[in-house]
Amino acid sequence: MKLAGLSVRRPVLITMVTLIAVLWGGIAFLRLPVDLMPDVSFPTVSISATYENASPEEIEQLLTRPLEEAMNAVPGVIEVSSVSVEGSSQVRVTFAWGIDLEAAANDIRDRLDRVIPRLPEQASRPSLRKFDPASSPILILGAQSDMPPMEARRIIEEQIKQRIESIPGVASLDIMGGDEREIQIEIYSGKMRALGLSLQQIISKLKAENLNAPAGPVERGNVQLSLRTVGQIQNADQLRNTVIATRDGASIYLKTIAKVTDGHKKEDRIIRINGKPGIRLAIQKQSGTNTVDVAKRVLAAIKTINEDVPGIKIVPIIDNAKYIERSISNIGQSVIYGGCLAIFVILLFLRSLGSTVVIALSIPISIICTFALVYFSGLTLNIMTLGGLALGVGMLVDNSIVVLENIYRLKDEGLGPKEAAIQGGDELAAAIVASTLTTLVVFLPLIFVRGVAGALFKQLAYVVAFSLLCSLIVALTLVPMLSAKLLGKKS
Repeated sequence: MKLAGLSVRRPVLITMVTLIAVLWGGIAFLRLPVDLMPDVSFPTVSISATYENASPEEIEQLLTRPLEEAMNAVPGVIEVSSVSVEGSSQVRVTFAWGIDLEAAANDIRDRLDRVIPRLPEQASRPSLRKFDPASSPILILGAQSDMPPMEARRIIEEQIKQRIESIPGVASLDIMGGDEREIQIEIYSGKMRALGLSLQQIISKLKAENLNAPAGPVERGNVQLSLRTVGQIQNADQLRNTVIATRDGASIYLKTIAKVTDGHKKEDRIIRINGKPGIRLAIQKQSGTNTVDVAKRVLAAIKTINEDVPGIKIVPIIDNAKYIERSISNIGQSVIYGGCLAIFVILLFLRSLGSTVVIALSIPISIICTFALVYFSGLTLNIMTLGGLALGVGMLVDNSIVVLENIYRLKDEGLGPKEAAIQGGDELAAAIVASTLTTLVVFLPLIFVRGVAGALFKQLAYVVAFSLLCSLIVALTLVPMLSAKLLGKKS
């Protein structure tokens, strides 16, 4: 039995299948991650290392060149670029599109393990980071307080940060501004030289003294206890009284040769919130989560935090979720307006309310079913996917109009509503399948486009293909069934 005949003879079956598909698509629509653009993973990895107080020339010679030489040997690399500035080296490694970035990152880690022994001991261990546009902050907040800047930052780090990072979908909270605590040691060079000490000796002694170490097990009867030596420095006074060396049996304390100050780091940026000094909070979301939902949860939590911590007021400064909502809303409205105009044109030309109802039902059903395919394909609801729907909404009614017009013609020739629906659908089944496939072939080359354009327009091509396939199935099943029920009545 062909589809048109099955749909007309089994209307309850087709209705239930349609409702299931609509329910399936509706749930998928509610669970689709919402973002501005498709998730594009650039084949780029950056490697950064620091060497404090080193000049750019030293950074290039001691850090950048060894890292570049190691990266040139990694398979699949097409470009290596670097930037050397005072105290920091940044090496950027670009791979060919389509490469497995996880495997490439593992190759880079292997090369880094080989080159690290050649780097200066004082340099930090090189860190690896993949370039991900989705890692940019979705929310930037500002914290205002009348407290001292150091106290305000301490409260944010100890109380507020943990509460925000525990929100589902939040990856991290970056804090910038305020006074960050720093213990400063100013060495008296004259006293240091008089006692025959060097700066390296002082640094090594402080590292050795500022340490908690295990002391081994101790048995007491049937009980075995694990002991540890608590030597970590807790405050500036303990640091001042740290023994640096001994001379002729006398201990030399750090306070003898240096000035120890419990202060804060030197400010290298000024952050103001509403004209007053403040602290900037940048929130990043986890990969694959719904940007809009995460932002809403964070803003709801901020209201509670403002009530629980009266000394600090947190206000939103930049909310990317609002821009995404406006963009998605505008495209969604374009889809709705396009569908309404298509229905109006059909009513204008067919001049039949029943025929218009049949077409009017086929458009939203095709769109809702498309969301199910989008969800299970791992795509997101973004400008490109909704743009694909806006592009295809005019084509969704083509198959249904062709089938409906043929059914209408057979009905005018004297056939009954059911016979006209069955014969009209079966006659044009091959024709509309061929017509749909020719339209899909136009978008087929977009699947093979590489680079950023391919990553962006591939989702558009998928959505157009999904919507056209759904409209084809609706035209071969639902349209004949509705025509048999509605066109038998006078419109």
